[in-house]
Amino acid sequence: MKKLFFAIILMASASITSAQEYKIVTTIESVVPGGLGRSRMIKTDNEGKTEEIKMKNFFSMAGINFGNVVENDQMIAKMLNDMAQEGWKLESITPGVYAADKSTGIFISRYLFKKE
Repeated sequence: MKKLFFAIILMASASITSAQEYKIVTTIESVVPGGLGRSRMIKTDNEGKTEEIKMKNFFSMAGINFGNVVENDQMIAKMLNDMAQEGWKLESITPGVYAADKSTGIFISRYLFKKE
């Protein structure tokens, strides 16, 4: 009887535990005057296929373009909402900045998602 009880407990605990899955989405937003930079959102699926989605550059010929910033924010918010609807939980966001000099650079964010 004890062996049967132990076997049932073992099988139940094995079915409760599940593997975790992770996904990273990276946004790279250009901080290059004149709109000459390239801004992208990069998504990679579980098979390693990469999707690059064009984003707006922070700067246009006249300087910072707040309309572009708003469009990028809307695109990122949509991505976050879509991932949540697919069952992904946002675990962390890692920001970074790179500047070759005072007038150029990139703003990068890595979004780490987890699904159980």
